[in-house]
Amino acid sequence: MAHLLMVESWVGSMSRLLPRAIRESGHEFTFLTRDLHHYLRAAPEGTAHPLLAARHVLTADTNDTDSLLSLVERLHTTLGFDGVITSCDYYLPTVARIAGRLGLPGPSAEAVESACRKDATRRVLEAAGVAGPRYAVCADWARTAEAARHIGYPLVVKPVDLCAGMYVRRVDDEGGLLDAFRALADFPVNARGQRRSPVVLLEELLDGPEFSVETVSFGGAAEVVGVTDKSVGGAPAFIETGHMFPAALAPEDAEAVCETALLALKALGLDGVVAHTEIKLTTAGPRVVEVNPRPAGNRITELVRHVTGVDLAAAFVDVALGKRPDLRRRDTGLRSAAIGFLVPDTAGTLVSIEGGDAVWEEPDVLEVRLAEPGEHVKAAGSNNEYLGHIMAADTEGAGARDRVEALLAGLRPRVVIA
Repeated sequence: MAHLLMVESWVGSMSRLLPRAIRESGHEFTFLTRDLHHYLRAAPEGTAHPLLAARHVLTADTNDTDSLLSLVERLHTTLGFDGVITSCDYYLPTVARIAGRLGLPGPSAEAVESACRKDATRRVLEAAGVAGPRYAVCADWARTAEAARHIGYPLVVKPVDLCAGMYVRRVDDEGGLLDAFRALADFPVNARGQRRSPVVLLEELLDGPEFSVETVSFGGAAEVVGVTDKSVGGAPAFIETGHMFPAALAPEDAEAVCETALLALKALGLDGVVAHTEIKLTTAGPRVVEVNPRPAGNRITELVRHVTGVDLAAAFVDVALGKRPDLRRRDTGLRSAAIGFLVPDTAGTLVSIEGGDAVWEEPDVLEVRLAEPGEHVKAAGSNNEYLGHIMAADTEGAGARDRVEALLAGLRPRVVIA
């Protein structure tokens, strides 16, 4: 039995999947957080949060990395950790630094920091000749407006240090650019109390569909587990409305997308990671959108597991312990699995979601999770405001996406406008 230190987590599905993977692998974990109540608010009604299954639950200022490193050294002397892990993007660099300080397995802190900062990722990939969009990194409005004119509209505005699509916007003119620039300036601290970088990333708007390549890197070699496709809506935001695994791609396109992802991982120097690399397949070829040095969110890991039997959450635990993960596929009887999200376009209070009860009666449905009546609803501006999801499978071929979309079309959320 190994003992992992888990430093923070998301409050969504990975906060359940990762503790489950640790437990099913025969290990245990200590959970370290700056604010336990952040997680208790997200616990399902009448249940204990899975993070409370930890051997110890400790509190410390996880945003003060220097003092945290000293504390963790003392904890390691007493408790003895075999690995350190997190599912939260904002703490991936911290975990890499802890692993380095304690001499535990893990990727280099420099590689993780470059992957977690979108501007640093762009610079590293550009220097390595890995294809991406034309871009500019801007610290003030004058430079931003000038760079936008140089790149040309339409373009994409991004923060360099947020996730889940927060504040990522398409802009078509200078007025829209100014609105996006001001919105970012008005959000100086993220949800974990960390001060954000004030710089803005501008990128050309890439054409073509988007995919993600799910990989596991260990011992200097990266293995592709598969390619997932993505549906995007909510313009001018870029909200993920659904995914299907495996993506319905021609073999030559799949090979090109995978090769680009592997080149990106190599350029960043990422090893000992489960990674989720987003790629646009443009008319000019694959272009890297971003590289995430952790398992995919939005339950993509579960799509992969349903189709291939490969558990990426368990692989994440293995590589954190310096253990070669088991990536052998097995026949699950499913040829594709898809998830679709119910995205609100109105703010208010949820009264009901009509049609939800009937969905579970369908034989090909794998999961249904819908918001409860009475919940406050925000008009979605990122991947954080879903009203729920449906996951379904196809035993014959690549029909899971169409099936999910048909099931979602039967849901009718009723929202009372505040």
